Amino acid sequence: MSRRHNKHLTFSSVQQPFYFWFDIAIIAMSFFVLLFGWLNLMKEPLNNILLAIISLAGLAPVLISALKALIKKKLTIDLLAGIALIFALLAREWQSAVFVSLMLASARLFARYTASQAKNALAGLMKLRPTKIHLSVDGKICEVSIEQVKVGDLVVVESGERVAVDGVVESGEASIDQSSLTGESEPVAKKAGEEVLSSTLNVSGSLMVRAKKVGGDTTFAKILELVEKSQASKAPIASMVERFAGRYIFFTLLGATALYVFTQKIDLVLAVLLVTCADDLAVAIPLAFTAAIGVAARWGIIIKGGEFLEGLTKVRAMVFDKTGTITEGKTKVEETITFGGYSQDEFLAVLGAAESESGHPAAKAVKKLIAAKGINLLRITKVHEEPGFGIRGKIDGEEIIAGKTKFLKDNGIVFSDEESGLIEEQKAKNRMVTVLSRGGRVIGFVAMRDAVRAGAADIIKKLRSMGVDKIAMLTGDNEKIAAQVSQEVGITEWQANLLPKDKIEYLRKAVNADYKVAMVGDGVNDAAALALADLGIAMGVVGSDAAIESADVVLMKDKIGNIPEAMDLSRYALRIIKQDLWLWGAVNAVGLALVFGGVIGPRGAAAYNFLTDFLPLLNSLKLFRLHLRKKLP
Repeated sequence: MSRRHNKHLTFSSVQQPFYFWFDIAIIAMSFFVLLFGWLNLMKEPLNNILLAIISLAGLAPVLISALKALIKKKLTIDLLAGIALIFALLAREWQSAVFVSLMLASARLFARYTASQAKNALAGLMKLRPTKIHLSVDGKICEVSIEQVKVGDLVVVESGERVAVDGVVESGEASIDQSSLTGESEPVAKKAGEEVLSSTLNVSGSLMVRAKKVGGDTTFAKILELVEKSQASKAPIASMVERFAGRYIFFTLLGATALYVFTQKIDLVLAVLLVTCADDLAVAIPLAFTAAIGVAARWGIIIKGGEFLEGLTKVRAMVFDKTGTITEGKTKVEETITFGGYSQDEFLAVLGAAESESGHPAAKAVKKLIAAKGINLLRITKVHEEPGFGIRGKIDGEEIIAGKTKFLKDNGIVFSDEESGLIEEQKAKNRMVTVLSRGGRVIGFVAMRDAVRAGAADIIKKLRSMGVDKIAMLTGDNEKIAAQVSQEVGITEWQANLLPKDKIEYLRKAVNADYKVAMVGDGVNDAAALALADLGIAMGVVGSDAAIESADVVLMKDKIGNIPEAMDLSRYALRIIKQDLWLWGAVNAVGLALVFGGVIGPRGAAAYNFLTDFLPLLNSLKLFRLHLRKKLP
């Protein structure tokens, strides 16, 4: 894990920077001096002097911030607040000036608190990273710090310990709780040959794990970095609010100037400025996005920024790559047929060699079958994979070709009537077929099936009810499989026999300016399509760096139901933000009515603004409570 992750400070840390304690001091002194003044516990000259000192101290950080923004040609809330504070001081409205300082210091403190809350969502995960690790070296177990572990080391993970690396189990069996990455609490059984990931917990059992990724290269570290970056990015609505704030400040200052010219009442102008200072929005809007992204991360949904959180609310078309999304992506070999006197083991030894470096689901199914049978693979050279087609290579000087029937035919392989007939029989059963040839003749094929996900039809129905009008399915499988799967889940638009480039071409035509188009894939072979869509959603990608990099929304667990959950969360977050805007508008309207009605002056306006500032902030804070449950209000 990178060093910067270790340097994050929580709000409660004793190592807070100077400006944190400066704001605490402003708030504390403001309260005490105002309280003593109201209770007549302090004589007026001394009370006014202290009020003036506090106000001047509070003015400094506001002016510095406003000047920095002006240098960058930006109008910020600090400029409006600074002008209000200067007016209060010039008018000798000491209590009003202190209220402004109190309001601004509280806003700054609240902003830091909310930022720390977002970091605490990460800190809760960071605590899952062990500081010590047990290594097996020459048969002896030794304890070392996490920084000392290297790729290739043999790590011992006992019951109750967390896995500190991404690696492969060499020996042992254990139940692993992967909730830190996927949000699922059900432990997963792990044994020799299976992958385990950093931060996951060994609930019971013992494992020997060969480290493949350590430190900042682990899946866990990459996710932490992703969430941290995503919380800093802005959504279109946040940028819109910033642009509105700039115009709002300009017209507020213009209106205040005009009001003074016509009325010559500095108290009235000051009261208006104090009521309309919108520092609460500057905190509440970013807070809502940050909170929602942090909550999503705890649910095992990584949303790479506010832009994509907002984008989820605008999806009206969704394109699914079949394998690993609509289907489980756990392709299983149903039948093995051989020709030319080859036994099944001999055939699989050749096929396994060809598929050894491929990440395609069909290749994974073959490799799983071979591992279960304990078959030794033959040595293959000059391996070349053509995505969507198949694989070529050489064994003992003979050309090996594995893949779809069309791929073999395009490479000059001739099928007998018997071979073609048996292959068609398997396709009629809605099975995928991978054919293998050696030395120019077919030596056999495997027929596989990938089951439709339980509940997929209900999820498709729910997406339609959420306003996703266009749902399509793309697949490289044959028409019979595509038709059967699409009918089972309720998708009416589908295309079969597609190559990766065909899926990209489909998306190019689908993407338009009228609505957002989301592409859902498993992230293994869909990187280009995920990147091309308005919103790329990769699911079930624990341990897949390619998917984590290419998608805009990453579903860490293999669960299609996370898609409507992410959309629900995004819509709730946008609803909260709109509520913030309405609250702010209503509060300002009431405040201005009180000012122009003569009910409150500068002091009352400052107090009114301070007290009502917390309404949008508290409203946004509702999002932080969602990490305790998945049921949205």
